[in-house]
Amino acid sequence: MRTGVVLDRRYEAHDTGAGHPERPERIRAIRDLMDAYRREGLVAIEPRVATDAEIALNHDPAHVARVAATAGRARTAFDADTPVCAESYATAALAAGGYLRLLEAMLAGDVDNGFAFVRPPGHHAEPDRAMGFCLFNNVAIGAHWLRARGVGRILIVDWDVHHGNGTQESFWDDPDTLYASIHQYPFYPGTGAASEVGGGAAAGRTVNVPLPAGCGDDEYIAAFTDLVAPVARQFRPEVVLVSAGFDADHRDPLAGMQATEAGFGALARIVMRIAEESAAGRVAAVLEGGYDLAALRAAVPAVLDELGGARLREAIPTPAPRQSVLAPARAAQRGFWEIPG
Repeated sequence: MRTGVVLDRRYEAHDTGAGHPERPERIRAIRDLMDAYRREGLVAIEPRVATDAEIALNHDPAHVARVAATAGRARTAFDADTPVCAESYATAALAAGGYLRLLEAMLAGDVDNGFAFVRPPGHHAEPDRAMGFCLFNNVAIGAHWLRARGVGRILIVDWDVHHGNGTQESFWDDPDTLYASIHQYPFYPGTGAASEVGGGAAAGRTVNVPLPAGCGDDEYIAAFTDLVAPVARQFRPEVVLVSAGFDADHRDPLAGMQATEAGFGALARIVMRIAEESAAGRVAAVLEGGYDLAALRAAVPAVLDELGGARLREAIPTPAPRQSVLAPARAAQRGFWEIPG
């Protein structure tokens, strides 16, 4: 399959300061690995800057203006976790625009799927607030942009180790967007309980699968095969977006999970199968967390391999999870979906 790749050294311009885990070296490590990575069908996509109007598809104009006001200024911070520098606004606008360029290419049929390797990440950014390393919510902006172009049902899968509170808030009342998050819990940012299922007519359109620290490939694969995939197949998305964080890796310093690159590959294969059934194979991933450089170098190729489609028919490893860890999510979703088991 033709896989679009957005990757640019300009994403290193967002300088978070010495010792901050969301650092420019993350993009540098991915650029280095992509220099050596070989796979047929890769298509380089040049990012563009998202306009303020495009960013405002998800964010209050006042929030966009607050971030824009940091341009050219000495380092400041929105909170203790979210510092910005003179170039941060431009980099964040390029991150959102890079993801939009991938979506443009996918809708045009120039690529079948893709991965936007951008920073800063986005899924913690709420409509009116920057937080958790995130300034603008790239995946949420992308979903709203797709909706404005006639795409109906959108699935957002979030496998970052942290719950995507910003994405959940953005689509809490939207029955045409299914948000599924698998994350360590309780953990930052404190949201993501199984009981958080969406509001009003969108009840059941938020699927939270909170997992305790120490979970690994077995629990993640079980969450996808036993919950996310069955619900997604009933929802029948037209496009699948992925908030692809790699901080659930066993090497990551910010969390307590035990996932491996093989596990991330299996998750990507499951997502590809969901997209094949109702979304014409359209999957667009965007980088979220992942702060161990060795983990990025191992897990990113595993996901890109799966986006190539050559392993699509290979069996998913049979998980042997701690069964009780999925019980809260199963119970919360049974009133909205047919849940096996």
